[in-house]
Amino acid sequence: MHYLVTGHTGFKGSWMSLMLKLQGHEVSGISLNPLKNSIFEKANLTKIFSHDFRIDIRDAQSLNKAVTKIQPEVIVHLAAQPLVRESYLKPLETFEINMMGTLNVLESSNLAKNLLATLIITTDKVYKNKNKLTGYIETDELGGWDPYSASKAAADLATQSWVKSFGKTPVAIARAGNVIGGGDSANDRIIPDLVRAISKNQKAVIRYPDAIRPWQHVLDCLNGYTSLIEQMIVLGVGGEWNFGPNTNEKHSVAELVEKFTNKCNIKEPIWIRDSTQQPHESNYLLLDSQKARNMLNWQDYLNFDMAVEWTANWATSEEPDLDKMIDQINLFLKLKNTKGI
Repeated sequence: MHYLVTGHTGFKGSWMSLMLKLQGHEVSGISLNPLKNSIFEKANLTKIFSHDFRIDIRDAQSLNKAVTKIQPEVIVHLAAQPLVRESYLKPLETFEINMMGTLNVLESSNLAKNLLATLIITTDKVYKNKNKLTGYIETDELGGWDPYSASKAAADLATQSWVKSFGKTPVAIARAGNVIGGGDSANDRIIPDLVRAISKNQKAVIRYPDAIRPWQHVLDCLNGYTSLIEQMIVLGVGGEWNFGPNTNEKHSVAELVEKFTNKCNIKEPIWIRDSTQQPHESNYLLLDSQKARNMLNWQDYLNFDMAVEWTANWATSEEPDLDKMIDQINLFLKLKNTKGI
Protein backbone atom coordinates (compact mmCIF):
# COMPACT_ATOMS: atom_id res chain seq x y z
CA MET A 1 0.00 0.00 0.00
CA HIS A 2 1.26 3.50 -0.82
CA TYR A 3 0.81 5.89 2.14
CA LEU A 4 1.10 9.67 2.04
CA VAL A 5 1.93 11.12 5.46
CA THR A 6 1.59 14.87 5.86
CA GLY A 7 3.77 16.25 8.64
CA HIS A 8 6.17 13.37 8.06
CA THR A 9 9.17 15.35 9.36
CA GLY A 10 7.55 15.83 12.78
CA PHE A 11 7.66 13.60 15.85
CA LYS A 12 4.55 11.50 15.19
CA GLY A 13 5.08 11.65 11.44
CA SER A 14 8.61 10.26 11.71
CA TRP A 15 7.51 7.30 13.84
CA MET A 16 4.44 6.69 11.68
CA SER A 17 6.43 6.71 8.44
CA LEU A 18 9.12 4.34 9.66
CA MET A 19 6.58 1.95 11.20
CA LEU A 20 4.68 1.80 7.91
CA LYS A 21 7.93 1.24 6.00
CA LEU A 22 8.99 -1.61 8.30
CA GLN A 23 5.58 -3.22 7.74
CA GLY A 24 6.24 -3.31 4.01
CA HIS A 25 4.37 -0.24 2.79
CA GLU A 26 5.55 2.43 0.37
CA VAL A 27 5.67 5.85 2.05
CA SER A 28 5.71 9.40 0.73
CA GLY A 29 5.63 12.63 2.70
CA ILE A 30 4.55 16.27 2.53
CA SER A 31 5.76 18.60 5.27
CA LEU A 32 7.81 21.61 6.21
CA ASN A 33 11.51 21.14 6.85
CA PRO A 34 12.27 19.28 10.10
CA LEU A 35 13.19 21.09 13.29
CA LYS A 36 16.87 21.30 14.14
CA ASN A 37 18.04 18.16 15.99
CA SER A 38 14.76 16.43 15.18
CA ILE A 39 14.43 12.66 15.13
CA PHE A 40 13.80 12.93 11.39
CA GLU A 41 17.24 14.48 10.87
CA LYS A 42 19.12 12.34 13.39
CA ALA A 43 17.74 9.09 11.98
CA ASN A 44 18.20 10.30 8.37
CA LEU A 45 14.65 9.23 7.54
CA THR A 46 14.47 11.05 4.23
CA LYS A 47 15.92 7.91 2.58
CA ILE A 48 12.81 5.83 3.36
CA PHE A 49 10.44 7.99 1.29
CA SER A 50 9.49 7.51 -2.36
CA HIS A 51 8.64 11.22 -2.46
CA ASP A 52 9.79 13.75 0.16
CA PHE A 53 8.07 17.07 -0.57
CA ARG A 54 8.72 20.13 1.61
CA ILE A 55 5.47 22.06 1.17
CA ASP A 56 3.35 24.30 3.37
CA ILE A 57 -0.15 22.78 3.37
CA ARG A 58 -1.58 26.31 3.11
CA ASP A 59 -0.19 26.36 -0.44
CA ALA A 60 -3.06 24.55 -2.18
CA GLN A 61 -1.52 24.69 -5.65
CA SER A 62 1.77 23.08 -4.61
CA LEU A 63 -0.09 20.55 -2.47
CA ASN A 64 -2.28 19.53 -5.40
CA LYS A 65 0.75 19.05 -7.64
CA ALA A 66 2.45 16.86 -5.04
CA VAL A 67 -0.61 14.65 -4.47
CA THR A 68 -1.04 14.28 -8.23
CA LYS A 69 2.59 13.16 -8.46
CA ILE A 70 2.43 10.77 -5.48
CA GLN A 71 -0.96 9.12 -6.23
CA PRO A 72 -1.33 7.65 -2.73
CA GLU A 73 -3.74 4.90 -1.75
CA VAL A 74 -3.96 6.12 1.85
CA ILE A 75 -3.53 9.65 3.23
CA VAL A 76 -2.64 10.23 6.89
CA HIS A 77 -2.90 13.93 7.71
CA LEU A 78 -0.64 14.80 10.65
CA ALA A 79 0.68 18.22 9.55
CA ALA A 80 -0.30 20.92 12.05
CA GLN A 81 0.77 23.76 14.28
CA PRO A 82 0.69 21.54 17.39
CA LEU A 83 1.63 23.77 20.34
CA VAL A 84 -0.76 25.53 22.70
CA ARG A 85 1.54 28.36 23.77
CA GLU A 86 2.66 28.96 20.17
CA SER A 87 -1.00 29.36 19.24
CA TYR A 88 -1.31 32.31 21.62
CA LEU A 89 1.63 33.97 19.87
CA LYS A 90 0.45 33.14 16.32
CA PRO A 91 -3.33 32.63 16.42
CA LEU A 92 -4.11 33.44 12.79
CA GLU A 93 -1.30 31.24 11.50
CA THR A 94 -2.49 28.44 13.78
CA PHE A 95 -6.02 28.63 12.35
CA GLU A 96 -4.73 28.86 8.78
CA ILE A 97 -2.56 25.76 9.15
CA ASN A 98 -4.87 23.63 11.25
CA MET A 99 -8.22 24.42 9.66
CA MET A 100 -7.58 25.69 6.12
CA GLY A 101 -4.57 23.39 5.71
CA THR A 102 -6.78 20.41 6.58
CA LEU A 103 -9.38 21.47 4.02
CA ASN A 104 -6.61 21.83 1.42
CA VAL A 105 -5.52 18.25 2.15
CA LEU A 106 -9.09 17.00 1.81
CA GLU A 107 -9.55 18.85 -1.48
CA SER A 108 -6.25 17.49 -2.81
CA SER A 109 -7.37 13.95 -1.99
CA ASN A 110 -9.75 14.16 -4.97
CA LEU A 111 -6.66 14.08 -7.19
CA ALA A 112 -5.58 10.65 -5.90
CA LYS A 113 -7.18 8.29 -8.40
CA ASN A 114 -6.61 5.09 -6.39
CA LEU A 115 -7.38 6.49 -2.95
CA LEU A 116 -8.87 4.00 -0.47
CA ALA A 117 -8.88 5.97 2.80
CA THR A 118 -8.05 9.35 4.34
CA LEU A 119 -7.36 9.70 8.05
CA ILE A 120 -7.45 13.21 9.55
CA ILE A 121 -5.65 13.56 12.89
CA THR A 122 -7.03 16.21 15.24
CA THR A 123 -6.44 16.05 19.01
CA ASP A 124 -7.84 15.17 22.42
CA LYS A 125 -8.24 18.93 22.97
CA VAL A 126 -11.09 19.33 20.46
CA TYR A 127 -13.65 18.68 23.20
CA LYS A 128 -15.25 21.55 25.09
CA ASN A 129 -13.43 21.07 28.36
CA LYS A 130 -15.69 20.65 31.36
CA ASN A 131 -13.14 18.85 33.57
CA LYS A 132 -15.12 15.69 32.92
CA LEU A 133 -13.86 12.88 35.18
CA THR A 134 -15.01 9.92 33.08
CA GLY A 135 -13.33 10.83 29.80
CA TYR A 136 -14.80 12.45 26.70
CA ILE A 137 -16.61 10.28 24.15
CA GLU A 138 -16.82 10.93 20.43
CA THR A 139 -20.31 12.46 20.59
CA ASP A 140 -19.43 15.03 23.27
CA GLU A 141 -19.57 18.73 22.42
CA LEU A 142 -16.55 20.19 20.66
CA GLY A 143 -15.01 23.49 21.69
CA GLY A 144 -11.66 25.02 22.52
CA TRP A 145 -10.50 27.83 24.77
CA ASP A 146 -6.99 28.42 23.44
CA PRO A 147 -6.36 29.06 19.71
CA TYR A 148 -4.73 25.65 19.22
CA SER A 149 -7.68 23.70 20.66
CA ALA A 150 -10.21 25.88 18.85
CA SER A 151 -8.38 25.58 15.53
CA LYS A 152 -8.29 21.78 15.80
CA ALA A 153 -11.98 21.68 16.77
CA ALA A 154 -12.65 23.85 13.71
CA ALA A 155 -10.63 21.43 11.56
CA ASP A 156 -12.61 18.53 13.02
CA LEU A 157 -15.96 20.18 12.25
CA ALA A 158 -14.78 21.29 8.80
CA THR A 159 -13.75 17.71 8.03
CA GLN A 160 -17.15 16.38 9.10
CA SER A 161 -18.85 18.94 6.88
CA TRP A 162 -16.58 18.17 3.93
CA VAL A 163 -17.23 14.43 4.24
CA LYS A 164 -21.01 14.92 4.30
CA SER A 165 -20.90 17.34 1.37
CA PHE A 166 -18.15 16.06 -0.90
CA GLY A 167 -16.70 12.79 0.44
CA LYS A 168 -16.26 9.98 -2.07
CA THR A 169 -13.92 7.57 -0.27
CA PRO A 170 -13.84 6.70 3.45
CA VAL A 171 -12.64 9.56 5.67
CA ALA A 172 -12.21 9.23 9.43
CA ILE A 173 -11.03 11.50 12.23
CA ALA A 174 -8.69 10.30 14.97
CA ARG A 175 -8.54 12.22 18.24
CA ALA A 176 -5.51 11.59 20.42
CA GLY A 177 -2.82 13.57 22.12
CA ASN A 178 -0.27 13.87 24.90
CA VAL A 179 1.85 11.14 23.39
CA ILE A 180 5.32 10.49 24.74
CA GLY A 181 8.22 8.58 23.24
CA GLY A 182 11.80 8.79 22.11
CA GLY A 183 13.09 11.53 19.89
CA ASP A 184 10.60 14.33 20.53
CA SER A 185 12.49 17.61 20.26
CA ALA A 186 9.68 20.20 20.24
CA ASN A 187 9.62 23.14 22.61
CA ASP A 188 7.02 23.36 25.39
CA ARG A 189 6.61 19.60 25.75
CA ILE A 190 7.36 17.88 29.04
CA ILE A 191 9.80 15.14 28.04
CA PRO A 192 11.86 17.23 25.58
CA ASP A 193 12.09 20.02 28.16
CA LEU A 194 13.30 17.51 30.75
CA VAL A 195 15.87 15.99 28.40
CA ARG A 196 17.24 19.43 27.55
CA ALA A 197 17.42 20.38 31.23
CA ILE A 198 19.22 17.15 32.11
CA SER A 199 21.76 17.65 29.31
CA LYS A 200 22.51 21.18 30.57
CA ASN A 201 22.47 20.21 34.26
CA GLN A 202 19.64 22.67 34.83
CA LYS A 203 16.16 22.48 36.34
CA ALA A 204 13.20 22.26 34.00
CA VAL A 205 10.46 24.82 34.57
CA ILE A 206 7.05 23.09 34.63
CA ARG A 207 3.93 25.17 33.95
CA TYR A 208 1.07 23.00 35.22
CA PRO A 209 2.46 20.15 37.35
CA ASP A 210 -0.98 19.23 38.71
CA ALA A 211 -2.68 18.93 35.31
CA ILE A 212 -4.04 15.48 34.39
CA ARG A 213 -3.45 14.27 30.83
CA PRO A 214 -4.08 11.02 28.86
CA TRP A 215 -0.40 10.04 28.54
CA GLN A 216 0.20 7.43 25.86
CA HIS A 217 3.25 6.02 24.09
CA VAL A 218 3.51 7.17 20.50
CA LEU A 219 3.51 3.58 19.16
CA ASP A 220 0.24 2.75 20.93
CA CYS A 221 -1.29 5.86 19.41
CA LEU A 222 -0.04 5.09 15.90
CA ASN A 223 -1.20 1.50 16.21
CA GLY A 224 -4.65 2.96 16.79
CA TYR A 225 -4.39 4.94 13.58
CA THR A 226 -3.32 1.92 11.53
CA SER A 227 -6.02 -0.27 13.10
CA LEU A 228 -8.62 2.27 12.04
CA ILE A 229 -7.19 2.55 8.52
CA GLU A 230 -7.37 -1.21 8.08
CA GLN A 231 -11.09 -1.16 8.90
CA MET A 232 -11.65 1.86 6.68
CA ILE A 233 -10.25 -0.07 3.74
CA VAL A 234 -11.94 -3.39 4.50
CA LEU A 235 -15.32 -2.20 5.81
CA GLY A 236 -15.51 1.42 4.70
CA VAL A 237 -15.87 2.76 8.26
CA GLY A 238 -15.55 6.48 8.91
CA GLY A 239 -16.53 8.90 11.63
CA GLU A 240 -14.70 10.07 14.74
CA TRP A 241 -12.50 7.89 16.96
CA ASN A 242 -10.71 8.45 20.27
CA PHE A 243 -7.36 6.80 20.99
CA GLY A 244 -6.16 7.16 24.54
CA PRO A 245 -5.13 5.11 27.58
CA ASN A 246 -7.62 3.44 29.88
CA THR A 247 -9.54 6.10 31.82
CA ASN A 248 -8.37 4.64 35.15
CA GLU A 249 -4.83 5.70 34.14
CA LYS A 250 -5.02 9.18 35.70
CA HIS A 251 -1.57 10.73 35.98
CA SER A 252 -0.46 14.32 36.46
CA VAL A 253 2.37 16.19 34.81
CA ALA A 254 4.31 15.96 38.09
CA GLU A 255 3.88 12.17 38.16
CA LEU A 256 5.21 11.93 34.62
CA VAL A 257 8.21 14.09 35.50
CA GLU A 258 9.06 12.11 38.64
CA LYS A 259 8.68 8.72 36.98
CA PHE A 260 10.74 9.74 33.94
CA THR A 261 13.60 11.09 36.06
CA ASN A 262 13.53 7.95 38.24
CA LYS A 263 13.66 5.74 35.13
CA CYS A 264 16.67 7.77 34.02
CA ASN A 265 18.30 7.07 37.42
CA ILE A 266 18.34 10.76 38.34
CA LYS A 267 17.97 11.15 42.10
CA GLU A 268 18.13 14.93 42.52
CA PRO A 269 15.01 17.04 41.84
CA ILE A 270 15.38 18.51 38.37
CA TRP A 271 12.25 20.62 38.03
CA ILE A 272 10.62 23.65 39.58
CA ARG A 273 7.09 25.01 39.31
CA ASP A 274 6.70 27.98 36.95
CA SER A 275 5.56 30.89 39.13
CA THR A 276 4.84 33.26 36.25
CA GLN A 277 1.35 33.86 34.91
CA GLN A 278 0.58 31.45 32.08
CA PRO A 279 -2.11 31.45 29.37
CA HIS A 280 -5.06 29.16 29.98
CA GLU A 281 -4.70 25.41 29.50
CA SER A 282 -7.16 22.72 30.57
CA ASN A 283 -6.45 21.23 33.99
CA TYR A 284 -8.16 17.84 33.57
CA LEU A 285 -8.35 15.91 30.31
CA LEU A 286 -9.14 12.24 29.68
CA LEU A 287 -10.43 10.32 26.67
CA ASP A 288 -12.88 7.42 26.65
CA SER A 289 -11.69 5.08 23.88
CA GLN A 290 -14.22 2.27 24.32
CA LYS A 291 -15.50 2.75 20.78
CA ALA A 292 -12.09 1.87 19.32
CA ARG A 293 -11.55 -0.95 21.81
CA ASN A 294 -14.93 -2.54 21.04
CA MET A 295 -15.29 -1.90 17.31
CA LEU A 296 -11.65 -2.00 16.12
CA ASN A 297 -10.38 -4.53 18.65
CA TRP A 298 -7.71 -1.95 19.45
CA GLN A 299 -5.87 -1.81 22.75
CA ASP A 300 -2.87 -0.03 24.19
CA TYR A 301 -0.03 -2.42 24.94
CA LEU A 302 2.12 -0.09 27.05
CA ASN A 303 0.64 1.14 30.33
CA PHE A 304 1.84 4.40 31.89
CA ASP A 305 4.82 2.82 33.62
CA MET A 306 5.94 0.98 30.47
CA ALA A 307 5.43 4.02 28.24
CA VAL A 308 7.65 6.13 30.50
CA GLU A 309 10.22 3.35 30.74
CA TRP A 310 10.45 3.00 26.95
CA THR A 311 10.85 6.77 26.66
CA ALA A 312 13.54 6.85 29.34
CA ASN A 313 15.34 3.88 27.75
CA TRP A 314 15.49 5.87 24.53
CA ALA A 315 16.83 8.96 26.27
CA THR A 316 19.61 7.07 28.06
CA SER A 317 20.63 4.80 25.16
CA GLU A 318 23.71 5.59 23.10
CA GLU A 319 22.55 3.63 20.04
CA PRO A 320 22.10 5.58 16.78
CA ASP A 321 18.60 7.06 16.56
CA LEU A 322 17.51 4.99 13.57
CA ASP A 323 18.55 1.78 15.31
CA LYS A 324 16.67 2.81 18.45
CA MET A 325 13.54 3.52 16.41
CA ILE A 326 13.73 0.20 14.59
CA ASP A 327 14.38 -1.72 17.82
CA GLN A 328 11.39 -0.18 19.60
CA ILE A 329 9.03 -0.59 16.63
CA ASN A 330 10.00 -4.25 16.23
CA LEU A 331 9.65 -4.82 19.98
CA PHE A 332 6.21 -3.20 19.94
CA LEU A 333 5.04 -5.27 16.95
CA LYS A 334 6.33 -8.42 18.65
CA LEU A 335 4.40 -7.48 21.79
CA LYS A 336 1.30 -6.91 19.71
CA ASN A 337 1.64 -10.24 17.88
CA THR A 338 2.35 -12.10 21.13
CA LYS A 339 -0.98 -10.90 22.53
CA GLY A 340 -2.69 -12.13 19.37
CA ILE A 341 -4.40 -8.93 18.27
